[in-house]
Amino acid sequence: MNLIIGSQHITPLAITRTPEGVEAVLQGAAVLTLLDAAFHGAGTIEVLGGDLDRRRMEVAGIEMSGRDTTVTLVCAGPAQRLI
Repeated sequence: MNLIIGSQHITPLAITRTPEGVEAVLQGAAVLTLLDAAFHGAGTIEVLGGDLDRRRMEVAGIEMSGRDTTVTLVCAGPAQRLI
């Protein structure tokens, strides 16, 4: 699974499925892209692949440790329809 944040394809260092969504480990510019989308409305956050493919996500938690940032994302609705 990967993330689509705004128009950017982000490959997390690690991504783990949770009952409500996913936990993704990000570094560097990927963290800033996610924060811009979550808090400044600079695009949506979606999962690409797996059983959550094309599902919109919302940030439920952020934990920073060294260079890694673990972000907890929860589903925010049904999968987006392909046109």
